[in-house]
Order: sequence, then structure tokens, then C-alpha cells
Amino acid sequence: MSKAEHLPPYIGACLPVAEVLFDQLADAVYLIDPDSSRIVWCNRKAWESLGLTREDVLDQSVLSLQMDVHGLPQWSEIAAAIRSTDCFRFIGRHRHQQGHEVAVEINTTHFELDGRSYFLSVARDITRRVAQDTNAPHREKQLWFALNEASDGLWDWEVPTGVLFFSPQLKRMLGYGPDEMAPVLETWSDNVHPDDVPVVMAVLQEHLQGKRSRYEAEYRIRNRNGHYIWVHDRGRVCEYGPDGQPVRVVGMVQDISTRKQMELQLQALASSDTLTGLANRHQGTTFLKSQSELCQRLGLPLGLAFIDIDNFKAINDVFGHLAGDRVLQQVGQAVKGAVRGSDLVCRWGGEEFIVIAPNTSAEQMSLVAEKVRLAVLHDMAGQRPPVTVSAGVASAAGRAIDLNALMASADSALYRAKDNGRNRVELAPGA
Repeated sequence: MSKAEHLPPYIGACLPVAEVLFDQLADAVYLIDPDSSRIVWCNRKAWESLGLTREDVLDQSVLSLQMDVHGLPQWSEIAAAIRSTDCFRFIGRHRHQQGHEVAVEINTTHFELDGRSYFLSVARDITRRVAQDTNAPHREKQLWFALNEASDGLWDWEVPTGVLFFSPQLKRMLGYGPDEMAPVLETWSDNVHPDDVPVVMAVLQEHLQGKRSRYEAEYRIRNRNGHYIWVHDRGRVCEYGPDGQPVRVVGMVQDISTRKQMELQLQALASSDTLTGLANRHQGTTFLKSQSELCQRLGLPLGLAFIDIDNFKAINDVFGHLAGDRVLQQVGQAVKGAVRGSDLVCRWGGEEFIVIAPNTSAEQMSLVAEKVRLAVLHDMAGQRPPVTVSAGVASAAGRAIDLNALMASADSALYRAKDNGRNRVELAPGA
């Protein structure tokens, strides 16, 4: 054993005999350091089943070989579960050297020797287990296999008793072993994101009451690491009692985190300016229209400020467009940091920004714009050439709000600020 130096002397001395015995086993055996998840010893079946050499495996850890354990935080949770029981069972997938997956059932025990803790894991290849299962009728077995392979997990809920079966695939998706997750409704409902609970429960109840043909929802659920993943969950009542009430509901869950992340990124790109991260013109126009309608309906004032970076063309011409981009980013953040949470800052185009402020009079809007001007002066102090902004402010209230007129008034006030020497705030006449 070339890496016996990683083991206590007693184990190292016994290795020649132990290896002869363990190498005859049909299952893979791993000796693991509980703290780091590093593999300190393995038998022949372990490295052969992965398409690796013995030395290769001893350079690995559970985190690099096991496709369903992600990071030390999750490993720490699993390690604690292993220590809390005589034998911990986990269904997972090992990563073969050629790139494919090897489905395994792993039984792990823990022990101490010479003052050190170890995990001993026995991994069995279960790739053909379903095909070898002769307990279920052939048709039902094929259907169950197809459903399992078509989703990340299945669930089966006995409504009167509250018992909820979670398939091993569903448990694996959430980072748990097949013997974990109590089979009760609260195990699921307590881990749904609090913001999603009302909608998910309403949809489920409407299906149980016959108001929906099926239950279907997208929501976030907490995994073992404490992180939330996005899932697409759908199911249907498959059995009713003599009184017509639902008795059994079955469904399947799919992990849609990758798709959801892409959707959110596309939404962000569609509504934000890529350079400054602020709302873009499209988002600003949408917000301005919605707030105009709200203020008209409630009889509230709507404030608007057009803000423009002074002499921006000179910055680009003298220092280059990269320097100009940095100025746009810094000014955008200064403006955003100076306004209230209810206000929206939007990059309107070029070096121009707008601030949309619901329930804000002309005088209040002037104060907001002046705060923005001073914030830019403070944040850009020492910049060469000096960076300042000019602002034009307008406001209208209730049914008198005309968006085109409001924007024209603010734009006109901005040009007046430029003509009057820049680095100042001008209020539209009659605003």
C-alpha cells in the first residue's frame, strides 16, 4: 500500500492481510477521513468500478467522486448524520473516469482508532437493481421506472393520515439519504420558501376542492445545505373516498434551478442597463406609466427629475470611453444612493438619468435632486476633470398629470440648468 503513511500504524501494519480479503469483495469499500471527506484507503473494486487506479482514488475525496454531495457544508451535515446512527444509508451517483454515472447505494459506519475517527463506506453498484426487482408486477415496475427517470423525484400523499412518501430520487435532489426525511406533510411544507407558501398552498387546496384539474406550481424549496432550489411540482388526486373526498394524491418534482436562473438573468437583462445596473429606459417608461396611473387615481403628486452629467463629451474625448464608462457607473450609483427606496433611478440614455418619485411635490422633488447633485460632488471628489451634474425638476398631481407634458417640463428645466452655468438644479415654471 503506497499511501499507508496516511493511516495509523496499526492499520498500516494490517493492510497486507486486509487487502487480500477486501479485494475479494464484490462491493467497493472506502475508508474516509470524516473531517475532510478524503479517501485514505480503498479496495480493488473501488478503483476498478471508477475506471481509476488505486493511487488516483487516494488523491480524491467524497466531494470529487460523489455527484450528489456538493461542498463541505453538505458533507458536514452528512457526517453528523453518519455519527448519529449505527449505519447511514445514502443513494447517490459516483463519477466514472470516462464521464458516465454509476448509481450506488452506500452504507457507512463510524469508528475510532488510536484517538482518530474514521468512516467505513461500502458502496454497491445498483444500476441494474430495477431490472432485477421481481417483487412488483412487470407493467407496474416499468411504469415506476419510467416515472422516476422522467423526473427528479416522486411523492405520494395519503391525505387522511398525512403520510407523505418521498422517492429516493427526490431525497437525493434535496441532499438527503433514503432513510432520512420524515414521511409527513410538514417535512415538505416547512421547507417551502415562506414567500411561496401562500400561493403553493392555495393552488393545492383549489385542486383538492375540485376547482383545478390538477395541482401544479413552481416554487423554491430548501435543501440540506439550507439553500433554496427552484422546482416544478405537479400532481393529481388519484383516489377518492366513499364521501367523495380526496384520499390519495401523487405527483412528481423536477429541479428547474438552471432554467429559472436563466429566466431571471434574461429578465434582468430586459429591464436593466448592462453598464450601470440601473433600470433601463424600457423599465423606466413602464414604471413611470404605472405610477402616473396610480397617482391620478389617488390624487397624489408625481415628481420627475432629469439629471445629466456636465461636460461628459470632454471626458470621453480626453480620457477615452473606458474612463467615460467608469464615470457613468459611479454617477449612477451615487444617484441611486441619494434617493429614497420608493423612487426609481433609470439610465435614460447616454449620460442622462431620470428619477421617478411617486407622491412627491415639486418642492420635495427639488430637495431630492439637490441631494443627488451633492452626492455626486462628494462621491466624485478629486476626479479630473471635475464631474458634476445638472438637474431639471417637474411635478404634477392627480388628474392633472400628463406624462408628455411632465417630461417636457423636466427636460426644459434641465436645459435651463445647463444654460445657467451647470452643476445646479432648476425647477420647471409652475411646477
